[in-house]
Formats: sequence, structure tokens, C-alpha cells
Amino acid sequence: MRKDKLYFLTFISIAVIFLIIASLGINYFVKISVNQLIEVQLEASKREANEIATLVNYEFISGLDKNVITQNLQNTLNGTNKGTSFISVFDWSGKAVCHPDITQVNQKVNSNQSLLESLKDGSSLNKLYDLLIHHKKSKETNATQVESEIVYISPIKSSDLIVAAHTNLDKMVTQIVKLKRRYYTIFILMGILIILASFFAVRFIGSYYEKQLETKNTNLESELINLSKLNMDLVTYQQKVATEIKEEIQKPILTASEITATTDTNKIRLLTYVRNELVPVAIDSIAYIYTENTITYIVCTNGNRSTSNSSLDEIFINLQPSLFFRANRQFIISITSIKKIIKYGNSQLKILVEDAEVEIIISKHKAAEFRKWLNI
Repeated sequence: MRKDKLYFLTFISIAVIFLIIASLGINYFVKISVNQLIEVQLEASKREANEIATLVNYEFISGLDKNVITQNLQNTLNGTNKGTSFISVFDWSGKAVCHPDITQVNQKVNSNQSLLESLKDGSSLNKLYDLLIHHKKSKETNATQVESEIVYISPIKSSDLIVAAHTNLDKMVTQIVKLKRRYYTIFILMGILIILASFFAVRFIGSYYEKQLETKNTNLESELINLSKLNMDLVTYQQKVATEIKEEIQKPILTASEITATTDTNKIRLLTYVRNELVPVAIDSIAYIYTENTITYIVCTNGNRSTSNSSLDEIFINLQPSLFFRANRQFIISITSIKKIIKYGNSQLKILVEDAEVEIIISKHKAAEFRKWLNI
């Protein structure tokens, strides 16, 4: 249940984040695209206006009558205002001479002078974009608005006529609406794909790590079981050693020849030094032996510490293998002094000693030998 809730919250989070980013980004994309559309439209309108102005200028130079020229222009321009842009002609008094909508002929031409000035050098497209957005909102509220706006003018040199390039605001707004719909459709489809892909990716990654965690937990449980068994073997072995020691104590006193025969195989005592005094230490009273700074120290179960001139290798040869284990190059440990065995690092073991703060590390290469030693 917790997993399902986590996946559901992940799905909701990704969806909300995408919606926030999409809502912020879609207006920016629409504005950039509309500005590019406006820029292309302006360039086409300028070129068309300049071409017509040049053509009409040649006709005036050729001596054609003005009325004939304007009539021919009117016949050519009729009905062209149905596109996103169109051309009209007006005189210096501001009255339309030729217009695609013949009802506008001889009417006063209205133009946004600030818009015309800003678009003259093509440096400000944002003003026309704002005009289109304002026109769209005005249409939505049924407000009366002009249907077109002059975006460029080209005077005819040999006359008092001016060719004007218009942008059909209604058509441009329609194109903006279509463009927005396309963007919204793309964003919705892309959002669905991204959200679903992210959801399944999170679920797949989550499942993968859950399996990895389960594997680690299984391995850890196995190690704990092995470690628990190891400590049980330790307790069993310590009890066995304690029983053997008691049996040794209860045995009758040996003769000198028997003692000699026994000591030939395993020593009963080690000769050590406490300062300058020679002190014998019973083998069964030794807790552990270690070397430090080339000096060999022998520590007894009662905490007494003495030194030896022999190396660890020399001492270990004379110890009972069933009672002592060579843990590493620095330590020899007695079975009776081991308090606990715990896992340490990568497949290593750490031995805690009774009534001592020393920690003895057994490498992973020695760990198998140590386990075998406990099962003797």
C-alpha cells in the first residue's frame, strides 16, 4: 500500500511540475512563433508595396492618365483583403483612392502612427503582437475594432499617391489561435508521454533498488546467522576447554619422567620478564600475546603484562593449537579469553577480548581457518 501511495504521489508531482513549466513556457513559445510570423509577413508586405509603388511610378512616367491608373489598381486589388495582408492606395490628404473593399474608397484612412513608426525599421515587433492580442480580446467582448492596420507605406514618386501595406487583424488573430491550439495539443501529448515515461521509470528504478535492498538484507541475514553460529561454536569450544582444564586438575600428580614427556610436546609455562625480573607464566593463564615495536608482550587473564625475548612465531610453535590461534601477524589469541566475535568490514571478523579494550581483526583470508579452528 505504501508503494502504491508513493507511486501515486510521484505521478501527481511530475504532472503538477510539468503543468507549471508548460503554462509558463507555452506563452513564450507562442509569442516567439507569432513574432517570427509577423516578421515574415512584414517583409512580404514591404516587398509587395515597394513593387506596386515602382510599377505605378513607371505608368505615371509613361504618361498614363491618373484615373486609368487608379481604376486598373482598383480592379487588381478587389477582394484581396481576405488574406492576412493586403495593399491599398491613398493620397496625401489621407483619403483612400484604391482599396480591396470598394466601400472604403474616398474614406479617411485611419492608422496607428506610433505603430507605423516603430515598424518602419523592423525594430519593434512586440507592439504589433500586443495590438493583435488586444484585438483578440476586444473581439471576444464584441467590441468594435478596426479589421486591419497599416504596417508599411511606400510613396509613389511621380504622384501624390502612397501605397500602404495592411495587416488583416482578424486573419492574424485566427492564425494565432490555431498556433496556440497546435502548441497546446503538442504540449498535452508530450506531457502525457513524459509523465507516463517518468512514472514507469521511477517505478522500474524503485523496483530495481527494492530488489537490491532485499538481496542485501538476505545476505545480511545470512551473515548474521553465520556469525551467530560462530559465536555458539565459540561458547561450545570454550566449555569444552574449561571441562578439559578441570579434568587436568583432577588428574593425579605426574612423576618427573611423565612431566618431562608432556613438556616435550607442549610447554606448561613460558619464561617472561617484568622489568629485569624473570617471571614464569602458566600457559593456561595467558589471554593473548601481541607484538609492538618489535617487543613481544604476554597478557594474562588477570591483566598482568610481561615481555618475552621470543618472537610470535617462536612462541606459537610451543603453544597448544587447540587453545591458541594466530589471528594475524600481531596477535595470538587464547580461546578462553574471547568475549565475542562480530562482523567487521568486507568479510572480516573482529574479536573482542574479555576484560580488555583490545580489538583483534581477522582478515577474510584467515576467517575460514578461524571458523575451522572453532569447530575442532
